[in-house]
Amino acid sequence: MGTGKWIAGILGWVAFGPIGALLGYLAGSIWDNASAAARRLSGEGSGQTGYRTYGQRSFNAGQQRSSFLVSLLVLASAVIKADGKTHPGEIAAVRDFVRRNFGEGAVADAERILERLDSQNVNIYEVGPQIARYMNYSQRLQLFHFLVQIAAADGIFDRSEKSVLEAIAGTIGLSASDAASVIAMFYKDIDSAYSVLEISPSATNDELRAAYRRMAMKNHPDKVATLGPEVQKAAEEKFRKIQEAYETIKKDRGLN
Repeated sequence: MGTGKWIAGILGWVAFGPIGALLGYLAGSIWDNASAAARRLSGEGSGQTGYRTYGQRSFNAGQQRSSFLVSLLVLASAVIKADGKTHPGEIAAVRDFVRRNFGEGAVADAERILERLDSQNVNIYEVGPQIARYMNYSQRLQLFHFLVQIAAADGIFDRSEKSVLEAIAGTIGLSASDAASVIAMFYKDIDSAYSVLEISPSATNDELRAAYRRMAMKNHPDKVATLGPEVQKAAEEKFRKIQEAYETIKKDRGLN
């Protein structure tokens, strides 16, 4: 996409509510036009109540992808600022995601949004519920996975970053065990393998197998297919981490 085209093509649920208000300072014609068109599509001004009356199915796949990206940028801003520093590795991780999903032309716009968000107070307790309303659980899991990946991109997983990530997980409606599972994917030891599968080392072999099946079903890449091939590819990487955790524990236990 050319510069600005992905914003103009949003016309999705991020143009409303807390996220739309947060990005309202981007008062340029691109965002204004996108927001105005979104309001027309939602029936705002015709006796309806705007975005709150419209669920996920009111928006097409392209709108969902753009809304996913804006949500990622907003929450990534909170994660990046968590330790009081802006690390080049974290910005590079965001830049790489945008480039792979929306093309080189969208990178500058994403960086501009991140730069502007740097001076904004991102209230995750307001933004999170809006995201939870319009994304299904698997999409929210994948969004959280990207956020953890960004936090870990500088090679340091700061306690403050972990606290913000755990808070975000709660506001977007993820279970504490699912959040811990995703975070554990970025560590390589036997304890983390158990955390990935959301079981304790005392689990029986049958419980281990059942946990693997449950996690594989919940995190299957097909469940985020509407967000585009690159997001689905990232989900496949997360799926492989679940498989790796399972194989690590099996090997440790001497199971076939």
